[in-house]
Amino acid sequence: MTTEKTKRKHLSDLHFEHKLWKMESDFYAGELNIYEKWLAEIAAKNTGEEVLKQVEHFQNQFIIQRDQLELLSHEVKIHEQWLSNYAENNPVAIDHKSFADHAVMREHAEIFVKIYTELKAEFKRFLEEWM
Repeated sequence: MTTEKTKRKHLSDLHFEHKLWKMESDFYAGELNIYEKWLAEIAAKNTGEEVLKQVEHFQNQFIIQRDQLELLSHEVKIHEQWLSNYAENNPVAIDHKSFADHAVMREHAEIFVKIYTELKAEFKRFLEEWM
């Protein structure tokens, strides 16, 4: 019986998923840059205590999300490096070998996307109110 933890994948499948996560991470990081600029704009125009508390909340959340992106990117880079080293040292066997699925990294990526999507929706409601 194959469970999610014992699932095996080919190198090309793992590599493809790594590339996808890297592109998504770059996109989210760029999006966070835009959101931080909008947040600074709102803070400059609105000095009330209520809005400044919300600005601080979003600043903190953006920092947390950026940290999570960096952690995921680091995990992916380490795994990609390990796979690359394995392929370099075993060039003949690489096409015939399957590797343990990186289910934990996938779960981290999925959790990030879920939390980030919720934060984005919350931030958009904030923008509608204050921009």
